[in-house]
Amino acid sequence: MIYTFPARDRLYKSSAELHFTLLTTFHIMSLVRAMLVTIQAVSNQIACTPPNPTPLKGRYHTEEMFILQIAPLVFKIHQIIIWFCTVGEIVFYLTTILPIAWPFPLPVSSLICPHPSQSTSVRSTPLFIIGVLSVLLGTYIRLDCFHALGKLFTFDLTIHPDHKLVTSRFYSYVRHPAYTGSILVIAGLALSHLSQGAWMTTCGPLRIPITAWLVWALWWAWTLAVGVSRAKAEDKQMRKLFKEEWEDYAARVSWWFFPGII
Repeated sequence: MIYTFPARDRLYKSSAELHFTLLTTFHIMSLVRAMLVTIQAVSNQIACTPPNPTPLKGRYHTEEMFILQIAPLVFKIHQIIIWFCTVGEIVFYLTTILPIAWPFPLPVSSLICPHPSQSTSVRSTPLFIIGVLSVLLGTYIRLDCFHALGKLFTFDLTIHPDHKLVTSRFYSYVRHPAYTGSILVIAGLALSHLSQGAWMTTCGPLRIPITAWLVWALWWAWTLAVGVSRAKAEDKQMRKLFKEEWEDYAARVSWWFFPGII
């Protein structure tokens, strides 16, 4: 005679179904994060790519500190770092669903996440979602500024022979909306890649919490320093070129980056 235990069998089946459901949900959420991180990296690439080359003549504000003058170079390095983080996140996702290994005994997962623990989880968090939205908004603002200024928009501060004062679109709300876009992009990337749940802070080089805070603080300090330095220089140059037209514009639009804040 064979004894059966229906209740126990149902319990095992329910546990297996629950485990499968949780595992599937984890994979879906991880896939969503990997896709959003990729979209974020592409958006950053677009926002940080100069729409026009810097002309050989016409540059100004070249006396500022060297660390602030090299903003275009920093943008290029910044793009590489973001793609590095993106690849790390994607490969980490793949190692959770595929048995990837090198031809020799060292598994890929040990390279991507050298010190895993039970709490190790690259996942989507509210801060991550806010970060993605911030990057998308910042990219949109910068692209709109590229369009509004046309050939006048360069990453180095320059004056063109046929320069004009643009006061429409986002320039009707703040005087330097392209820097607003940059601030939003960098804030979004910081929220996404330097907060809990990111590959950089969970498995990558910034696993120690204080290192992420230090990188965040330095990143922000440099970004704001560049924005403020250039905003002052641009205002000074536009006042010199357009005189009363600029004074009228500055009286109507008194904020640099965010209305009512700065």
